Amino acid sequence: MGSTYSIKWVGSAQSPAPAEVKTSVDQLLEEFEDAASTWRPSSEMSRFNAAPSGTCQVMPQSILELVQVAEQLHQDSEGSFDLTLDPLLELWGFHGDGGHQGVPDEEQVAAAMARTGHQHLHVRDGQLCKDAPLQLDISGIAAGYMIDQVVEHLAGMGIKDYMVEITGELKADGNKPGGRPWRIAVEEPRDDSRVAQLVLPLRGLGVSTSGDYRNYFEHEGQRYSHTFDPVTGRPVMHDLAAVTVLHPSAAWADGLSTVLLVKGSELGWQYAIEHELPALFVIREGDGFVSRSTPQFIALQQSKE
Repeated sequence: MGSTYSIKWVGSAQSPAPAEVKTSVDQLLEEFEDAASTWRPSSEMSRFNAAPSGTCQVMPQSILELVQVAEQLHQDSEGSFDLTLDPLLELWGFHGDGGHQGVPDEEQVAAAMARTGHQHLHVRDGQLCKDAPLQLDISGIAAGYMIDQVVEHLAGMGIKDYMVEITGELKADGNKPGGRPWRIAVEEPRDDSRVAQLVLPLRGLGVSTSGDYRNYFEHEGQRYSHTFDPVTGRPVMHDLAAVTVLHPSAAWADGLSTVLLVKGSELGWQYAIEHELPALFVIREGDGFVSRSTPQFIALQQSKE
């Protein structure tokens, strides 16, 4: 995933030593990277991406589970979540390989779109299959998925009071020393600094924030973010600067924050209300921002303080 992770926990007489926990978590993450990294040519994911249309390939359970969660998100959101947008990310210069960032023409977008589409991706009998020359980019859900795996791993070692963070996504449960809940700061969307907008207690919830204020480029005065609308093949361009979602599953929090950002401040809000999601929307208004919290988000703030 090309990033960092952090785990904090309250030990007991029965829990392993920190070095043992770190070694076992490193191995868990390494196994996932070895299967899922698109930067490793030998990984199962790289081989799948390089294979032609009509290919089926046996894949590790982790990737099959991740794709199935993404498929449910894709269906529930009517296409706002899609793992197959890698050709578009490369075309617009968001591939992370130092490529040129710029605005392509309509023909280039159409050509890239022809190589996308979650509906062409299927899980069949332990295999991952594609009906089009797809290339998967799982970064929109991988960190959240692995947080859930790490949490399960920690539980197997008797660790119940923890905060796990991977690439900025996190989940916490239990208490810190002293019996207080773990508290995390939700960031205000500024381009030049990190400012806490609010501090939120967590118990048994994953939290994910998606925004357009960290990874973007500007062209002729217009901001183009790295979050794409799968329907149009273009970066989202609306007034929703960031959205934070809480969910018992960090994978679902990770995916849902992307869904809401893609849908925008109005359709995303409707989706969050209809699905009773705890979500915080940060919306651009003039030179500043306004925040809007769903009833479920407000209830969590009030009940967990």
